[in-house]
Amino acid sequence: MRKAILATALLMASGATVAADNGIYLGASIGDANIDIDQGIAQVDSDDTGFKLIAGIRPLDWFGVEASYVNFGEAEDGILAAESDGITGFGVFFAPVGPVDVFAKVGLVSFDTTVEVDGFGDIYREDGTDLAYGAGVQFRLLSLSVRAEYEKFDIDDVEDANMLSIGVTYTFL
Repeated sequence: MRKAILATALLMASGATVAADNGIYLGASIGDANIDIDQGIAQVDSDDTGFKLIAGIRPLDWFGVEASYVNFGEAEDGILAAESDGITGFGVFFAPVGPVDVFAKVGLVSFDTTVEVDGFGDIYREDGTDLAYGAGVQFRLLSLSVRAEYEKFDIDDVEDANMLSIGVTYTFL
């Protein structure tokens, strides 16, 4: 899946079209999510398919505010399974180059993480609010954008939580 996402990002960077106006946008992404937890007997390091739902507003060519619901799927490692999801809020900084936007974002994630033993229930649970950041590229065609991005979530007590995804957004003018 990572190769497909990187290939799409390269294709997006090579096209040319008319740029969409700034405004409110909605979208969704799907990709490869990784969770690595090392808390006593709760040790899980696995990938799964994750997804996110996106809502944002881009009042300026170079800046926007974005919120999303992100779900990391269910990372399984032997008899242990970890589930993590959260709500994010980002400031997004865009560098428009024709129909392509390169962007970086920084913000917060409010998360909920659970590790369970198959057949025995939860052995670890954590929630809170921590730093999140990422970078990506998107190709705009009128009001529709196709984006590829990498996001990192610095969740306390989780060694690693990240997502490499591809998605679409639609801007309402």
